[in-house]
Amino acid sequence: MKELVVVDAACLIGLERIGHLDLLPALFDPILIPPAVASEFGHPLPWLQIQSPANKPVVIVLRTFLGSGESEAIALAQEVNALAILDDRRARRAAKQLGLRVKGTVGLLAQAKQAGVIPLLKPLLDDLEANGFFMSDELKEEALRLAGE
Repeated sequence: MKELVVVDAACLIGLERIGHLDLLPALFDPILIPPAVASEFGHPLPWLQIQSPANKPVVIVLRTFLGSGESEAIALAQEVNALAILDDRRARRAAKQLGLRVKGTVGLLAQAKQAGVIPLLKPLLDDLEANGFFMSDELKEEALRLAGE
């Protein structure tokens, strides 16, 4: 059984740029995105389910220091008790403070390698960087170490 996940736009955009959006449905089901993320990403996909967070006060508070997509994604993940895929440092910190399980795009790629969905992690990390996705050298090195590369 695959895990329920709520995804922010940065992950979708990054995976689209490197031609690997297919990794999300290979690893997760269902895959939820809030309306603000759907608007940011702009490409409807059959396996993406758009769902609005019901707890508007949480969204409003989060929007004081995060973007709309991140705020809605965190609120929705909290409501449905899902893993949240977030790349923004402040968003990840806020989600963890709310008790959420958090993973980033790099962690998702490492999971894909561990699951045998992709043969190598390094080429995808290099491709992400070449397409404007920022990751620290420490994060990249740690992901490669964990992937055995």
